[in-house]
Amino acid sequence: MKTDLCVKILLLVIAASLSAITLRPYVSPPPVAAQSGVASEIYVEPGVSMLRAPDGTQQVLGKVVVDLRNGNIWGFPTLSQDPYPAAGAKAGPPTSHPFLLGRFAFSDMDK
Repeated sequence: MKTDLCVKILLLVIAASLSAITLRPYVSPPPVAAQSGVASEIYVEPGVSMLRAPDGTQQVLGKVVVDLRNGNIWGFPTLSQDPYPAAGAKAGPPTSHPFLLGRFAFSDMDK
């Protein structure tokens, strides 16, 4: 008889604990953020484009990246149709250094 009472008390404690876990989101729901503060500050154009430097010194295949903070448009040479820098004769992963293509005047859109 003593073990029967102990089993019933343990089952009651387990049921109460499960009820508390189940009802917690309804009693105090977690806050919801419609917009997170971690927005991307750059836009990478899909695909590969022919990049031409404004001063005429370069004309290469590469990725176009727009800096949304200031409107600067950067070209990252890939030297091939691949969307990433092509490995040349060097050992190790290549690094693509950008050059300035132009600028969008985002501030003029408010006029």
